[in-house]
Amino acid sequence: MERVDRIDTVAQYNSYVGVDTKHPLVSVVNFSEVSSIHHFRQYIGVYAVFLKDVKCGNITYGCQPYDYEDGTLVFISPGQVYGIDSNGQAIKPSGYALVFHPDLIKGTHLGKIIKDYTFFTYGVHEALHLSKKERKTIVDCLEKIAAEIEQNIDKHSKTLIVSNIELFLNYCMRFYDRQFITRNNVNKDILTRFEELLNNYFVSGRAQADGLPSVAYCAEQLHLSANYFGDLIKKETGNTALEYIQSKLINEAKGKMFDTGKSINEISGELGFKYQQHFTRLFKQKTGITPNEYRNLN
Repeated sequence: MERVDRIDTVAQYNSYVGVDTKHPLVSVVNFSEVSSIHHFRQYIGVYAVFLKDVKCGNITYGCQPYDYEDGTLVFISPGQVYGIDSNGQAIKPSGYALVFHPDLIKGTHLGKIIKDYTFFTYGVHEALHLSKKERKTIVDCLEKIAAEIEQNIDKHSKTLIVSNIELFLNYCMRFYDRQFITRNNVNKDILTRFEELLNNYFVSGRAQADGLPSVAYCAEQLHLSANYFGDLIKKETGNTALEYIQSKLINEAKGKMFDTGKSINEISGELGFKYQQHFTRLFKQKTGITPNEYRNLN
């Protein structure tokens, strides 16, 4: 059976990689200062960001091209399983790790908005790839956090450390926005596949059998995490993935209403609505009129 270790505290992670714990709730690890370690799949109970130094040349990663290859950032939120089993072989890591316990940010501004950094739930194949300039900014942020950890803990420590982590995450958000832009062709392909997926869903009659298509279902069919998919659609179209699906539903409904042999109830059922009133409410919300009123206009 594959080995899965648990990392529930910063101290446990530090022990795993072989570094001292200088703050009980946060750690920055420079892997150039770490000896070889054995990799295992791990249940992660803390927030972790790994900067991996990857020089890959002109290859693809998860069927998508690298934007840059001067470092890759992978984000892990508490409750995820991450890593690989190196089959007992020691490996010399490269790069950095930022690890912090959820308790560090409780009661802080960052604690209130941490869920806004949706990249913590992206898949590993949706990692952030950095340019040389971006990598320098990221390393500078990590070194500032590390320098503050080195200080004696006082009443200012938590505020300064958390503020620097928030700054670091804001840079990550900026660089992810850049990555969405530079992957325009890839994103357009995903949009095309999304549209085809919805078309096939309704034409095949699956909506009537299985109900409304969900964002999670569409993301899974496109081999993306739900949050990455949602963020991509929002940045490409200006609408959320749910709004995009609902717009598709309304267009399908309008087309079906030209068939006067079908009742509004039958149309709502074909679109995947369990109750006609839910369909009527959504239709009026999106168009300003009821399905019957729309039908009577034509």
